[in-house]
Amino acid sequence: MEDKIRKVVIVGGGTAGWMSAAMLKRMLGTEIDIELVESDAIGIIGVGEATIPPIQLFNSVLGLDEAEFLRETKSSIKLAIKFENWGVEGESYYHTFGSPGRSQAFCHFHHFWTRAQQAGHKSNLWDYDLNYLCAEAGKFAKLQVNDPVWELQYAYHFDASLYGQYLRRYSEKLGVKRTEGLIEDANVDAESGYVTSVVLKGGAEVSGDFFIDCSGARGLLINQKLQTGYEDWSQWLHCDRAMAVPSERFDKTVPYTRSIAHSAGWQWQIPLQHRNGNGLVYSSHHYSDDDAAKILMPNLESEAIAEPKVFPFRVGRTKKQWNRNVVAVGLSSGFLEPLESTSIYLIQSAIVRLITLFPNAGVTDELTDEYNRQSQYEYELIRDFIILHYYLNERDDSDFWRDARNMNVPERITEKIDLFRASGTLTKDNLDIFLESSWLQVMLGQGVMPQDYHPLADTLSEEQLLDKLAKTRETKMQPMSQMPSHDEFLQMFGKAS
Repeated sequence: MEDKIRKVVIVGGGTAGWMSAAMLKRMLGTEIDIELVESDAIGIIGVGEATIPPIQLFNSVLGLDEAEFLRETKSSIKLAIKFENWGVEGESYYHTFGSPGRSQAFCHFHHFWTRAQQAGHKSNLWDYDLNYLCAEAGKFAKLQVNDPVWELQYAYHFDASLYGQYLRRYSEKLGVKRTEGLIEDANVDAESGYVTSVVLKGGAEVSGDFFIDCSGARGLLINQKLQTGYEDWSQWLHCDRAMAVPSERFDKTVPYTRSIAHSAGWQWQIPLQHRNGNGLVYSSHHYSDDDAAKILMPNLESEAIAEPKVFPFRVGRTKKQWNRNVVAVGLSSGFLEPLESTSIYLIQSAIVRLITLFPNAGVTDELTDEYNRQSQYEYELIRDFIILHYYLNERDDSDFWRDARNMNVPERITEKIDLFRASGTLTKDNLDIFLESSWLQVMLGQGVMPQDYHPLADTLSEEQLLDKLAKTRETKMQPMSQMPSHDEFLQMFGKAS
């Protein structure tokens, strides 16, 4: 096959580059050679330290040992995100990886809970969610269960730079070639428009048949060389800067991320084994960098161990994330603020999609069109879920929050809100990483209450309904008494054998 891809060049290292190298070599290593070009002179942006559960599958396919992974990346367990001050100041709610109660065919558990609420039997929906119960108690265990009611879905908090280094060692053992060098230019075939090689400082060239652009927000190949273009979403997501700073670890490591709303943005707090990751995502139209520092630094809750760094960003996506023989992965493909910890997932998804649609006899329009269709749709779905948090805020302390509440949002968001408010109904879109329980928790947590419920919830008498709720909570609580604390789990499970 004359156009068969025999060599892939990855432009840039970091988390995106080494995740790409590791998975491509693991899955297609016998078919293609892989060379990764990176420069130690270019720093790594390490703000994406929280993940969502699909990272477990990625690590599993690579064959990584979970205990070793926890040690090497200084990971902690993540069961949820705790959102503080997003509705009304002083109030909080959790978006967990679990779901409340036990749903049945055609009728989710929250419909039974809604019926009880309307009858005057008040309770907290999250009390029926094992992830929430463990997060609040600071407990975790890897449960081996047959009954899904006791499934404990989890992800990780980890040091992104350590994860990249860990995957570099893994990749090089498999045969990935690493070339040190600063890329200054790229050569493009005049007839096809395909990239043929990258040119390093000093004049050396690295050629390939296919290129993965992991060069960060500058998009060295996808944007600078191929002029692909960028779709800006700042009309919905107003934050355009992040200030990040590490701090000393706490005595107790909570198994969840904190997202704390402030007057013109929000603060993250991510607990690792060796330190805390902290930052403030904010709008430069409402905050200066000095203003941001005055908010972030006094709210660290532990001593800073470095100076804060500011990272400007542009929310949106590259218009064609696969253009000619270049696929953009990571920040070169676009950026969505880390409110729901999707940055590393989008790297993972891009790599998996590329392997699924990887060309055999050469790049075709059909493959690139399908890749770009899926990528665009997935980015838009995640964008809409992030917008939801801002749109539903009930704060009235600044123009930032009032502007977010009064903006015109994509129609899909208002349709979902209106359907849920009217009937408690939730629907899942294809390729949406956020399931019905995620939309449920954010809408309920920020004040959207259903006015009706599914008729199946009326098939129980009031006595049977209350008994169902009580037994469900009792069932959810059962594993708790045998669980170690989160820190005890990390010490036992992650220790070297």
